[in-house]
Amino acid sequence: MSVEVQPAAARRRPGVLDRVRVGVVIPAYRAEGTIGAVIRGLPDEIAHIIVVDDASPDRTAEAVEALRDRRVRVVRRPVNGGVGAAVKTGYEAALEAGCEVVVKVDADGQMDAGFLPDLVLPLLTGEAGYAKGNRLWSYEASRVMPRRRLLGNLFLSFATKAASGYWNILDPTNGFTAVRADVLRRLDWRHIGDRYFFETSLLVELHLMRVPVRDVLMPARYAGETSSMRLVPIAFEFGARLVRALMRRLVLEYVLLDFRPGSVFGLLGGALTAFGTVFGGYHWYLGHTTGISTPAGTVMVAAAPFIVGLQLLLQALLLDITETRNFAPLPPLA
Repeated sequence: MSVEVQPAAARRRPGVLDRVRVGVVIPAYRAEGTIGAVIRGLPDEIAHIIVVDDASPDRTAEAVEALRDRRVRVVRRPVNGGVGAAVKTGYEAALEAGCEVVVKVDADGQMDAGFLPDLVLPLLTGEAGYAKGNRLWSYEASRVMPRRRLLGNLFLSFATKAASGYWNILDPTNGFTAVRADVLRRLDWRHIGDRYFFETSLLVELHLMRVPVRDVLMPARYAGETSSMRLVPIAFEFGARLVRALMRRLVLEYVLLDFRPGSVFGLLGGALTAFGTVFGGYHWYLGHTTGISTPAGTVMVAAAPFIVGLQLLLQALLLDITETRNFAPLPPLA
């Protein structure tokens, strides 16, 4: 059964944004032409709007100040640090302002602010500590996205699921997010990236804290622009970081911080699979170089551990996929 995402005006949730102090963080770089429309489109109930000028060479900051909106504060970074560094700066300013929920909105105008209450609601009820927009909720919705960007998103989606442990989320490059202030205060920022790896590394830290994360369905908004996403550079750029993030999460969650059935299945399965691969490969090489057929018993000594190990690894993967179901809800905010 398909899910219909209605227009923003039909999906407004009266009173949601009035129940807590909500702040919006907007990282801005070369956004002089779009930042004004983004701010004007935010709901009146937003208490604080923090625009982080990430050393933008244009007049982004001046365009914001010209709006004369009392809710808006411009934070200028002296050196460009990337989207992650800008968002961190904005989060810090939002916490200082006393915000209970902080929403991150991009400055390019591609996010429909009418869905902002949908992002905030699961944080208020305690269903989630972090909410994330999802533009890939159906085949029809995904067709709106440029094909190159869609393929990049699908690649990053699977890789991010594995690295972060949040197998229940999609659309990792969607920057329309909301997070509770009590979650922000508990984060270990030393392991969260400053540039485009920011959101993936943030998800890894949230999983280590066992924070429930929810997808919020919303349509994509594009104006026919050409995507600059290049699949091969993305694969190489993010590949090593994703592998390091995955290994760090697995070691911390399944060895150092806890030891559970998934730990046994993973360690034993990895050992058996490695043994079968190395032992079998070695004897295949001997048979290939000497011309002597490998005995059936030797083949079984390699095949049996490999097959059993692979089954154990699949069982460990299944347990990891279902892990987020055990995350306890957070106390309601209002």
